[in-house]
Amino acid sequence: MASLLLSPPSTPSLLRGAAAPRVEWRPPTIVGSYGGLAADLMAAAGKPYEPWQRDGVDLMMSTRPDGKWACYEYAEWVARQNGKGGLGEGRALAGFFGRGEELIIWSAHEYKTALEAFRKIRRLIRALGAPLTETLVDVDGVMVKISNTNGEEGFERLDTEQRIKFVARSKGSGRGFSGDCNIIDEAFAYTPEQQDALMPTLIARPNAQIIYLSSPPLTGDTGEVMFELKARAEAGGDDSLGYRDWGIAGHLDDRAAMNLDDRGLWAQANPALGYGRVTEETIGKLRRSMTSNQALGFAREVLGLWPKRVAGGGAIDMARWVDLADSMSKRRGDVALGVDISPARDYASIALYGVRDDELGHVQLVDYRADTGWIVARLVELKAALDPLAVGMGRGTYASLKTDLDKVGLTVPEDPAKPKRGELAVTTAVDMAAACGHVLDAVKQGTFRHLGQTQLDEAVAGARTKQTADAIAWARKDGATDIAPLVALTVARWAYTTRVDLIVTDDGPNLW
Repeated sequence: MASLLLSPPSTPSLLRGAAAPRVEWRPPTIVGSYGGLAADLMAAAGKPYEPWQRDGVDLMMSTRPDGKWACYEYAEWVARQNGKGGLGEGRALAGFFGRGEELIIWSAHEYKTALEAFRKIRRLIRALGAPLTETLVDVDGVMVKISNTNGEEGFERLDTEQRIKFVARSKGSGRGFSGDCNIIDEAFAYTPEQQDALMPTLIARPNAQIIYLSSPPLTGDTGEVMFELKARAEAGGDDSLGYRDWGIAGHLDDRAAMNLDDRGLWAQANPALGYGRVTEETIGKLRRSMTSNQALGFAREVLGLWPKRVAGGGAIDMARWVDLADSMSKRRGDVALGVDISPARDYASIALYGVRDDELGHVQLVDYRADTGWIVARLVELKAALDPLAVGMGRGTYASLKTDLDKVGLTVPEDPAKPKRGELAVTTAVDMAAACGHVLDAVKQGTFRHLGQTQLDEAVAGARTKQTADAIAWARKDGATDIAPLVALTVARWAYTTRVDLIVTDDGPNLW
């Protein structure tokens, strides 16, 4: 029978993860399941399922009376490090060894995540059989070929030519592929455009299935596919959707009113708690260390709290922004710093801009803290450590910090045409308008990369542009958003591009 289950948080005396997700939808057509096949394979490979994983794979691989999957789509939303990838691993092995699926596609937003999934399944396959060579494993008489080629990682059964392939959506390598089983890892970065490209290709697959695995979306402007699945499930589901969400109830905007120290909430959001992988001690350490921005990161990443969905209207296309994330990005050589303070002066940001070896720009949020008293001392530290070309900021920020900046020798150039390394670069209204426009263009053109940092993502999602006379400037879409990280990025990039060829050294300006 179809059911939508809403379970209240548990408060066990011996802290262990919740036995059931807060929200669960089971289609009404279930008569059986191949979940046992996946569980047996994982156990044989030395990675037995925890109870919550076994329940999940049973629902994921449930069947209708005609033998087809009851869950054409299956979504599992759970906090990081709980083991949601294990559900995908068992599902892939079951399709490969027991269900005759011709092609299983495992896609992730970033290549490194897809590669990590490949390595985990490679270990499982080797554990199930006897490795004959580095690239050939005998699994009970089934010869499995391993492809380790960069960008072509995967497995192939030599008897049936069944394959498991691993692709990175951010590089476009997932487009054009359609599998009998399609595992969408990092679904928070899975876009409607990617969904639209995939779905029509499944028409020719008689028993296709799509598996979505993720923690909650980064911002209310992203994760459209996840938000749609959430809405379908919470509205009562449908006869082809399986859905489980372990995150606590509410929205990120309301976290200040929540007791984030409630162990019952920890248990609800972390079903692996108490089974070895996740411990109460570890969550406690995260709670104490993830306190910035009213514990935003802890609430989302550890407690699975969703952002409130935001209709479009932002200045920056969040799908494009997410595609520019590269957690491994590193700059080389010179940098510039940028500083901004929120209008209420309750938070401040310092960002950095440089250039990578591949000539793409590199941006990152260097520091983000409450209040403003720390800014100047931190700039002194960063100047000593990084020797920046310049330190950029807007006129208002400069005016409010000028006295303290003067005391530590952070000043504007005596001759604007001959700035020295490390001097201030203060924008005019026209400069800021140009800087905003350059960032908008750079996002559209994909000419820089960022690290995917929470506060910067939130700022980008919450920013719009406003017209001031004949210029534009960043503005907040709503009163709750702090866009200082984006403004700091903007002035850091502007400071770099305007100063890199002008800096006066002992040998004269940098005329490359």
